[in-house]
Amino acid sequence: MKLGTLKTKHRDGTLVVVDKQLSRCVMAPDIALTLQAALDDWQDISPRLEAIYQALNNGACKSMPFEPGQMAAPLPRAYQWLDGSAYLSHVERVRKARGATLPPDLLDDPLMYQGGSDILLGPHEAIVAASEEYGIDFEAEVAIITNDVPMGVSAADAASHIQLVMLVNDVSLRHLIPGELAKGFGFLHGKPASAFSPVAVTLDELADDWQDNKLHRPLTVHWNGELFGQADAGTDMQFNFARLISHAAKTRCLGAGTIIGSGTVSNYDRTAGCSCIVEKRVVEIVESGAAVTPFMRYGDRVRIEMLTPQGQSIFGAIEQVVKPWA
Repeated sequence: MKLGTLKTKHRDGTLVVVDKQLSRCVMAPDIALTLQAALDDWQDISPRLEAIYQALNNGACKSMPFEPGQMAAPLPRAYQWLDGSAYLSHVERVRKARGATLPPDLLDDPLMYQGGSDILLGPHEAIVAASEEYGIDFEAEVAIITNDVPMGVSAADAASHIQLVMLVNDVSLRHLIPGELAKGFGFLHGKPASAFSPVAVTLDELADDWQDNKLHRPLTVHWNGELFGQADAGTDMQFNFARLISHAAKTRCLGAGTIIGSGTVSNYDRTAGCSCIVEKRVVEIVESGAAVTPFMRYGDRVRIEMLTPQGQSIFGAIEQVVKPWA
């Protein structure tokens, strides 16, 4: 099934069940007011939401038009937002861009940071920055939402804790990051609010595209209307989502509603394009000796989406414009 959160006057919005075609939706307040409430009691609530989803797709219940612009993030605020870096081609290129060395255990131990989760942006909310000189960049990713995960869970057991899948734009302010990391204490200013797709979907919606705890579909990125990249999310993913969950839960439990990102989707094959600007800049440096692609400016637009082989949007599109902080 496909689930989203309609914006309301309340911070956490209202849970809606969305049809397969992303055209109609229905609220289910007698079952769960919010997605977090559903996740807190998923075993009991999900079958009831599934029944509504089937009725909605069969035209057997009252519904309203689905408007992506009215949607918040599936979880407008989350107990935890953890972002991995599972694509080593991205790690290598980005670290090369800032003159950093690669971790010696790069192939065996995932990289992960803890981002701000109190405000998560809806799919059409603006990227707001105080200065264009910060080096504004998009990062197209896949993310999962978990149920309760016990501390020390193995990768083999972690897969059973994946409840939903969605897309992310993990915005980065590239010119602020090197100085922060040089302090040896991680991201803060360089990672503003991330945006999420209009809906999150259950694994059965992905059918054969979900294999080995990876999503094997191209992630399409357009920047100012021009195709920027179509890297395949299943190719070159060194650490699958089960491994990322296990890594996150090494020393602590994860609460239901924890979001874990894949990191920027990236392929070694350069013909797939890029899912962030900094990677293209590194490729330009390798090929011609200098980066020529600028970072985002006010008024720029980015669109992130994943389609089925038949051309149907799976999660709906993240569509954002860059605006100055007033």
